[in-house]
Amino acid sequence: MKNTIVGMVAAAALTFGGAALAQEEESSNRVAAETDWSVFVEDDPTQCWVVSTPRETLNTRDGREVSVRRGEILMFVSFWPGQDRLGEVSFTGGYPFADGSTVTMQIGDSTFELFTDGEMAWAASPQDDQRIITAMKRGADAVLTARSSRGTQTQDTFSLMGFTAAVEDAEARCSG
Repeated sequence: MKNTIVGMVAAAALTFGGAALAQEEESSNRVAAETDWSVFVEDDPTQCWVVSTPRETLNTRDGREVSVRRGEILMFVSFWPGQDRLGEVSFTGGYPFADGSTVTMQIGDSTFELFTDGEMAWAASPQDDQRIITAMKRGADAVLTARSSRGTQTQDTFSLMGFTAAVEDAEARCSG
């Protein structure tokens, strides 16, 4: 699974990272874009995912805003029909998360916790994934708050404009 996620991050980084358009079209497996979300499809094995970058980022330490270097900051919803994992929510903060920490996701009045492993965070169960996706379809933005292994608190705000269309597209492409 880690190699697949690394591939997803690399494909998304190519799309969002400012690469020349010609190079992007040759190397990207992006099949659609819906406002702030892009849809990707991989054929072997079949998997689909939607991904977005944050609209805003705030990094603080001891209550003060700080400048830090972070890698790609991305939120995903993935469909892996061959593994019967459909609609898996994940997040990479662009840094190693603090050991034993969780990421808090706020969507409107709903709050969710994601568990962390290295630079990735996931919902605890398929039921949590579905609750988060439902909230994302109804919400305007998702705010993810986390703590790095160096003690920096990060707050990343993702727009949910286009999320419903993107996730329904990916789900239809990878429905099994």
